[in-house]
Formats: sequence, C-alpha cells, structure tokens
Amino acid sequence: MTTYAVNPQTIKTHVEAALGGLLKSSVVRLGELTIVVEAENYLKAAQILRDDPTCRFEQLMDLCGVDYSTYKDQPQSGPRYCVVSHLLSLSLNQRVRLKVFAPDDNFPVLPSLTGLWGSVNWFEREAFDLFGIVFEGHSDLRRILTDYGFIGHPFRKDFPISGHVEMRYDAELKRVVYQPVTIEPREITPRVIREDNYGGRH
Repeated sequence: MTTYAVNPQTIKTHVEAALGGLLKSSVVRLGELTIVVEAENYLKAAQILRDDPTCRFEQLMDLCGVDYSTYKDQPQSGPRYCVVSHLLSLSLNQRVRLKVFAPDDNFPVLPSLTGLWGSVNWFEREAFDLFGIVFEGHSDLRRILTDYGFIGHPFRKDFPISGHVEMRYDAELKRVVYQPVTIEPREITPRVIREDNYGGRH
C-alpha cells in the first residue's frame, strides 16, 4: 500500500491547532512548511510537535545554526542567530521546518532538545562549535569539528577567512606548534583583458 505525503496546507492547519499561541508564524513556501517560535516557547513547542497525534514528528533529521547578519546582503534586522530544525513524521509521512532565534546576539543561548530527540546531540554540538550558540541543558556541549584549542566560531560571518591561529611543524621542537596567523589579509581581483573585437564584434 502506497502512503502519499500530506498536503503542506493540511500540515499547517494541524500544526497551528496543536501549537496555538506558542506559534509566532507559519508559512508554506515551495511545498514546505516553516514555523517560527519564540525562544521561551521552543522546548514546549518541540515537545508538542513530537507528541501531538496530528503532528507526531518522531524524528529530528537535522539541526543547524544560521547567522542572519548581512543576510542577502541586507542590514541585519531582528536577532542575529537562528537555529533551524527539520522534523519528520514517519507514521504520518509529513515534515516541518522549525526555526527559533536566540534573543541575545552577544551570548546566544537556547534550550537543548536532547531530552526529546537523541539525534540532536551532535547537531547541537556542531551549532555550538561553528556559531557559538549555547544549548542550555546539553550534557556534553563541546567542540566537535574544530580543535580543542580553536579560537572563535568559524561560521560566524565576521570570522576572518584566514582564521586567528595557524599551526606548523617545528623541526627543532619536533612537534606541531600553534601561532598567530602570519598571512596578510588581501583581496584578490583577477585582471581581465579583452581584445577590441572580443566575441566577434567589429
């Protein structure tokens, strides 16, 4: 027996009814439902999305951080850091994208979802490592992709492309050493030379 995906508008109706006043916005675009909740409602809304019989999002498929500063080359409006989760209901064959913004740009903190979905553990560690978003209640929040001595969070848009620290092998010490970056930042613009009749024009 074939199970067809639920119409996104139907999912929207069910999610809006289940979350009620916890929902800040819900939009269907390109056939997908995206919902936004406030940080103080994040954990409660996530639990409802998992447990409500019309939602039943049993699996968290992905979680990532987003830095909205200079988003689409526009000045920042609203909070800078966002966490985006993709939830899947196998039993009802439906999906939803859940977004929440950290209220403090200087110290972004959000509740951890590790108590609801075990799969979120490493995703939250990655968002912490790359964006510096702290997940309150996470039992083992530490870097997962960068080195333990790494400085900063490399997916932040103000993080320098060359980084802050470089490592090299020191033959005298016979070990790897860390030192401040010695590469001078520069912008490389390729030189383009076109002939007068380039492209067959006379």
